[in-house]
Amino acid sequence: MNKLKFTITCIFACSFSFIINAQINIPGEIRGDFQADFQIYQTDSVIGAPDVPEKFLMNSYLNLVYMKGNFSAGVRYEAYYNALLGYDPRYKGNGIASRWASYKHKDFEITAGNFYEQFGSGILLRSYEDRNLGMDNSIDGVRINYSPYKGIFLKGIAGYHRYFFDKGQGIIRGADAEIHVNSLREKWEEKDLKVILGGSFVSKYQQDKDPIYVLPENVGALAGRLTMVYKKINLFGEYAYKINDPSAVNRQIYKEGQAFFLNASYATKGFSVLAAVKRIDNMNFRSDRNATGNVLQINYLPSLTKPHAYALTGYYPYASQPNGEMAIMGQIAYKIPKKTLIGGDYGADLNVNFSRVHDIQRLAINDTISIGQSGTLGYSSPFTAIGDELFFQDVNLGFGRRMNKNLRLNLEYVYIIYNTDVIEGHEGGMVHAHVGVVDMSLRLKNKHAIRWEIQHLFTDQDKGNWIMGLVEYTIAPKWSFGVQDIFNYGNSDAGKRIHFYLASVAYTHNSSRLAINYGKQREGIVCVGGVCRSVPASNGLSVSITTNF
Repeated sequence: MNKLKFTITCIFACSFSFIINAQINIPGEIRGDFQADFQIYQTDSVIGAPDVPEKFLMNSYLNLVYMKGNFSAGVRYEAYYNALLGYDPRYKGNGIASRWASYKHKDFEITAGNFYEQFGSGILLRSYEDRNLGMDNSIDGVRINYSPYKGIFLKGIAGYHRYFFDKGQGIIRGADAEIHVNSLREKWEEKDLKVILGGSFVSKYQQDKDPIYVLPENVGALAGRLTMVYKKINLFGEYAYKINDPSAVNRQIYKEGQAFFLNASYATKGFSVLAAVKRIDNMNFRSDRNATGNVLQINYLPSLTKPHAYALTGYYPYASQPNGEMAIMGQIAYKIPKKTLIGGDYGADLNVNFSRVHDIQRLAINDTISIGQSGTLGYSSPFTAIGDELFFQDVNLGFGRRMNKNLRLNLEYVYIIYNTDVIEGHEGGMVHAHVGVVDMSLRLKNKHAIRWEIQHLFTDQDKGNWIMGLVEYTIAPKWSFGVQDIFNYGNSDAGKRIHFYLASVAYTHNSSRLAINYGKQREGIVCVGGVCRSVPASNGLSVSITTNF
């Protein structure tokens, strides 16, 4: 009954907003979007799909936004009956997840309620939502944006993190300033060299109730950043420092935290190159020192690894390690000219990417304290020293070429080294995996198209070899049909050499989309930008409905 009431409520809300705007014509404008994802689960002991007592689970979201002139306001309603497998079970029940109002006048803007914000690259503060990860760390409080002079932008925030349908314990306070140097004087605006300076300060307050340790109740952190653009060259760097912040993640050590991020790129017609380095040391920063997982995170530590789009190339994704890592990444993209042996009649795209992540070097403070011992400074770490332990490595090569007017070919090869012990937090050793992908798409007449993939993952470790095949047929712009099979034929346990079949159909009409999938989902990890969540094995029917109005 509750599910039926919720569905009726959502339909009514969408219809009501449409009537208000289209017929009554009240001042202002109402917009919104609705999403419902639900799955009917079947127990499958062969793939390890657990028994789901409810059999039917659902995540759903409704956003309504009102805008008139310089004023805007919004509300989001969420319901979980109960949360889909793989999402935090604390997403439970239903209610108003966020509400906000904002007013802007010339160079001044104030927002009250829930908001998302980012300072610089986010290594000091980033609040955002990603439903694929079950991530929503919006800040409930006040934000002020002000530009007192051309090229100068100031921000100030204060509030609490969202914590499911409640609030976190810690108070977050922050300020950010950014100066676009070339905008300060008119004659500088035409210069080839563009310079942007930025600085941030963020603090969190949380009462000390620990029965063992004396913990800092106010934890401050600051960051500085620089962006320089000269013609086709772009350079960005940011450094952040945080005072000691003992927590559940760093095992209650009193060491300060540091983060450094630097990337440089060059781009011209048909060619681009990117190089980046990153160092993280004890930089977990949360509004609650006892929190773990993807909740109450103040900052964001981006991953210097390529986000893979294919099923098997993305089987071993990397999760950023806030307690310490040193990473490098390099990427080259080249457009092979037309009318050449490799480029053919239409040219071809070649991409090469390399990334490698190590631990930082950790040294004992003295002979009486072990490295990482709780209640101590933990360790010392030379800033430029690289640790011996390898966390992750990814070497990949991509090639794409239009073979003729209607046929396109994409090839990809990936070699990954994956430290299961560190990334997944359980014993599994080092995995060496080779993945190859062949992806072809053919345009047919009358907006019809067919696409097929063949992927293969080879490894002597973990669950052994996998092969995947997919065929997708689309009738633009409304219909899409697909079937796929992922087969773990190389598993050392013959009883676990399983086919993961999946059939899908999707229908799109204007701004609404309905997608239906039926089949088996293998256990794995979903990562976006270094933030991950575990996805358990499942078997059943899943449906996703999205619409904008």
